[in-house]
Amino acid sequence: MGKGVKAAVIGGVFAVMVGGAGYGAYNIVSALNGDGGGTSGVATEKKSGPPGKDEVKETTAKFFAAWEKGEAATAASYTNNDAAAEQLLTAFGDDAHITDVKITPGTAAGTTVPYTVKAKVSYGGKSKPLDYSSKLTVVRGITSGRALVDWQPSVVHPELKKDDTLVTEQSANPPIEAVGRDGSELTKEKYPSLGPVLDALRDKYGDKAGGTPGIELVVRHTGGGAPDTPLLTLAEGKPGKLATTISPSAQAAAEKAVKRFAQSSVVAVKPSTGEVLAVANNRTDGFNAAFEGKAAPGSTMKIITAAMLIDNGVTSMNGPAPCPPTATWQSQTFNNLKGMKPNENATLANSFMRSCNTAFIKLIDEKPLTDASLTQEAEQHFGLGQDNWKTGIVSFDGSVPAVSGPDRAAGAIGQGQVQMSPLNMASVTATAITGTFRQPYLVPPELDDRQLARAEGLKASTAAQLKQMMRLTATQGTAQEAMAGLGGDIGAKTGSAEVDGNAKSNSWFTGFRGDIAAAAMTEEGGHGGDAAGPIVAAVLRTGG
Repeated sequence: MGKGVKAAVIGGVFAVMVGGAGYGAYNIVSALNGDGGGTSGVATEKKSGPPGKDEVKETTAKFFAAWEKGEAATAASYTNNDAAAEQLLTAFGDDAHITDVKITPGTAAGTTVPYTVKAKVSYGGKSKPLDYSSKLTVVRGITSGRALVDWQPSVVHPELKKDDTLVTEQSANPPIEAVGRDGSELTKEKYPSLGPVLDALRDKYGDKAGGTPGIELVVRHTGGGAPDTPLLTLAEGKPGKLATTISPSAQAAAEKAVKRFAQSSVVAVKPSTGEVLAVANNRTDGFNAAFEGKAAPGSTMKIITAAMLIDNGVTSMNGPAPCPPTATWQSQTFNNLKGMKPNENATLANSFMRSCNTAFIKLIDEKPLTDASLTQEAEQHFGLGQDNWKTGIVSFDGSVPAVSGPDRAAGAIGQGQVQMSPLNMASVTATAITGTFRQPYLVPPELDDRQLARAEGLKASTAAQLKQMMRLTATQGTAQEAMAGLGGDIGAKTGSAEVDGNAKSNSWFTGFRGDIAAAAMTEEGGHGGDAAGPIVAAVLRTGG
């Protein structure tokens, strides 16, 4: 989308309602000291408490009437942020080219009023009707006491958020027809959570896929560099076909699975190639946390930590990894999950499949391990943390910084300063079971001659031990319940990551079945098997 059009940036100011149920308290104030404009400056009685029914009706009627007439400044004066409101309402007419506005209010629910907007969008000799619904809330101005529209970008259109504006013009990027690995079309309607991904693919590859641009009304996200979100097409461009690695069956399962748990994300990859088979998010903010999320991965990190212990000769799958009740590292004491029985004779495999924190903490001070050992393992063998992945869209490469003090111990169990996304952990599993790091990708690198990231991968013996420990975890350990009923060669690792201020830990889970590996994260989902586990199992069940 061209950037020549003036962008109206929206402020996110929200008024706080003055408490009190009645209107008995009055003060004499100057209306020039009020919220918004639209008054003469004559001293008026200042009301308090929530706006009454008549005030709500009068304020919305005046606001809608001015909006319909295209009088942005006047309409803005009936809001509690007239500067931001005027900018966006001006852009509504000038930049988005929306005219013939007719607003029909619905039945108010207290101080909230729903309404429908019918209008026309005209540009470059093309014209189309625009029809949508939204709602607003009327609040009491803090300083003026007036009944005012509580300004939020969604007042103008429900798709608008902070720092968004509306623009109609010829698109800089032609539309794309994204297709899955079977050649079938991938659409937002069929796969809703792919919406931001498809927008990102169009933004990057629209001009490479062979299409021609059309004319569109779009939401322009002026903050953060996100691609435009199309709302209405006035003139169809010719879409270019863009091949992706997505498996429609895996994607459909991922979409359905994340809907079960709020704030969830999942990624599936094909270990033998690195191809991304599915990416789905169920989030209120539309953020592609599956690819871009940055969060402590909890005990799923023990896959990398176990590899570090094996590669450095500290222990092996059948070697010692005692699991005491607590472990102290440089004055910080670490505990296991409640109910875990200590086992001083445990092997690494046993402590891994039971997810014993103390076993891993006790081993990290063994020679030849250093503060940088976990970082080196993650970067050199798993391809993480070097900011060089080129998946086809924006993605996070993981971060495992070299640290000393308590964070070194915390990092070994996926806490502290370690950060991962579901994409990263799906890749970790793929590397662990094949021994080869294959950078995940969503669009074939041949399309734009991208150079995929490389890493050493793992010794065959290390990979074999990791795979076997994940098998034990899926069939006898903490992942057993979530993976129940899955046939074939399966393996998994659970994780729960504590986050300051959250009542429940984040739920993490990664697993494999045959030639498909998947990882999921659910914010405040509890233990790994509680939320993320069922999501991963549902995707693995498709077999890719």
